[in-house]
Amino acid sequence: MKVVAFGASTSSTSINKTLAAYAAQQIPGADVEVIDLIDFPAPLFSEDTEKEIGHSQSAQKLIAKIGRADAVIVSFAEHNGSYTAAYKNLFDWATRIERNVFQNKPVVYLATSPGPGGAQSVLASAVGSAPYFGADVKASLSIPSFYDVFDVESNEFKEAELKGKVQEAVDTLVAEVA
Repeated sequence: MKVVAFGASTSSTSINKTLAAYAAQQIPGADVEVIDLIDFPAPLFSEDTEKEIGHSQSAQKLIAKIGRADAVIVSFAEHNGSYTAAYKNLFDWATRIERNVFQNKPVVYLATSPGPGGAQSVLASAVGSAPYFGADVKASLSIPSFYDVFDVESNEFKEAELKGKVQEAVDTLVAEVA
């Protein structure tokens, strides 16, 4: 089983990238590719820019990586209650190439934040729009107060209950692909 996982952020210290990678690593025997959105630069999307340069190579690369995967795990960072600018921009470019960016793959959507909100607003938006973009959401999970519940040094949840919820979410991918 090939899994592509990423945090929807370009921060070098992204807790959402950490969460996405952690979740993917919980799938026994999976061929996991954790991608970093910093490696997918794209100019600010506009129709004028698209006419000038054509399709973004970074968006094409993202679509290809998703296409080669059996399943996808995305953990959404929340900026001002919505997607990060970097993710939204890359996603806008990608939808110009292939509206079904997720190509009907089974996905798990996660979100976390340092505070008590757990990036629930962006997660709800992502889950709500998923069918329009070919994402077959098998599970979604918001994890508030990331630094209080996850030990970054040991790369492990401090609470068995949260670890179990993440495992349950990724198990839905295994069941779907198996």
